[in-house]
Amino acid sequence: MKHFYVTVITPITYVVLAYFVALGAFYLIMYLSAALEMRRYLREVRAERHGTILSSELAPTISMLVPAHNEEQSIKESIRALLTVAYPQLEIVVVDDGSTDETLSTLTSTFDLIPIHPFYDRRIATKQVTAIYRSKRFPNLIVVAKDQGGKADALNAALNISSSELVCTIDADTILDPDGLRRLVRPFIRNREVVAAGATIRVANGCTVRQGRLASERGPHRALAGIQAVEFLRAFLFGRPGWNRLGGNLLISGAFGLFRRQSLLDTNGYARSVGEDIELVVRLRRHGYDTGQPARVEFVPDPVAWTETPTAFRELGRQRERWQRGFCDVLWRHRGVILRPRYGVLGMIVMPAFVLFEWMAPIIEAAGLVLVTLGVIFGELSLQFAILFFALACGLGILLSMLALMLEELSFRRYGRARDRALLVVWAVLENLGYRQLTIWWRLRGVASFLRGKKAWGKMNRKGFDSIGEDDDTAITVPQPVPSIGLRPLVPAMSNSEFGSTSMMSSVVMPHPPSPGKTASS
Repeated sequence: MKHFYVTVITPITYVVLAYFVALGAFYLIMYLSAALEMRRYLREVRAERHGTILSSELAPTISMLVPAHNEEQSIKESIRALLTVAYPQLEIVVVDDGSTDETLSTLTSTFDLIPIHPFYDRRIATKQVTAIYRSKRFPNLIVVAKDQGGKADALNAALNISSSELVCTIDADTILDPDGLRRLVRPFIRNREVVAAGATIRVANGCTVRQGRLASERGPHRALAGIQAVEFLRAFLFGRPGWNRLGGNLLISGAFGLFRRQSLLDTNGYARSVGEDIELVVRLRRHGYDTGQPARVEFVPDPVAWTETPTAFRELGRQRERWQRGFCDVLWRHRGVILRPRYGVLGMIVMPAFVLFEWMAPIIEAAGLVLVTLGVIFGELSLQFAILFFALACGLGILLSMLALMLEELSFRRYGRARDRALLVVWAVLENLGYRQLTIWWRLRGVASFLRGKKAWGKMNRKGFDSIGEDDDTAITVPQPVPSIGLRPLVPAMSNSEFGSTSMMSSVVMPHPPSPGKTASS
């Protein structure tokens, strides 16, 4: 066995070490690219004057597509938040995808839903739509009930029913900043070649919600949620801006993304896949190269959506396994793009980098841990070398997280309290002492389950947000009157009498980075 280690395993060990060096160099390039991109973006935003357009009827119309399945714990707060979004021409299409809990009844009682005629243009085939409702108090809110078909099927149903120029996908357990859409729509106004834009997702655990908005932006005070908060910052303030500059993003989180509706219809909407969000973006970009049509994808760092993350290791493990399984599925579906010059930077840089530094990362890192341990056992490696190896691996992870926290501190500083920022530093260190090794195991499980052909989504339990004044629905306000733009022209507009005597909207006083993709580092 010792001879086998010396003749076979030792050369592999050197390959693993070379991989870690290359990985570190890649992350350094990503960080420099991200820093330059953030600097450019902040300067550009300060110089732009799109506020007038975004406050008028000249702004592109937007439909928000909200898939929901068994979301009764958080659906009220999420929809309340969407109703306060500061955007002039907005419809909200919530799709109850065959929920077995009280999701639909919660929506019905909270927002005074009434049935309307279910006539619409079925451009994409979906499971049966059983009913369509509109809110009496908020006419831009449409709720669709349908047979369960999965998230992609629910999004396609919402895509059929929506009628706006742009569509925004947002998870039902997500709280959106009131001005998030105004910020995310900027790339579409500036550049007609943009077909999709993604935003930053942050961890809402520890925050408090008041009438659908975040009443406090606080960092998590529990280790598991806090470590995930660091992961999200690293993914969205480090990875995404870096890819903006290096050749374009492949990742737009399903929790919050904006797309040209016609581009989605041209590519037949969402595919039934565990990783439907990244699959759609790859397909959009690939379609652009194949047809010569626009296919630019951008990441916009300052629009923020807040989401609840798993609070138990078992649920978190299932989530990360599912992310990795979806990532493998996307790479396999679009393997024909890799190293094909006809696909430009997508085929020659972006996809190969994702294969080498994302898909292979857990495999190589696990191999490195096993090989170094065997080397110590057989006396081929000193204990001091093993300790140095582990220290370097942990040190690289801590360095990357600290760089992400530095970008946050120099740019947006959404965590205003010194205690929250100090805790993020603590979580960045603790992440590498056991948690990171667990994620390697979860991602390996994801690769294995993909190879076995596993398709199940898996169950995710939600605790819901800590809310203040959640029963005061009359306090829900919106920035300005929002015209009903949904379901036209196939569904007739409803008269004021059909909505009763309740006022449509009231005024508002406005307040104010591997869904982080498939892996935390991507």
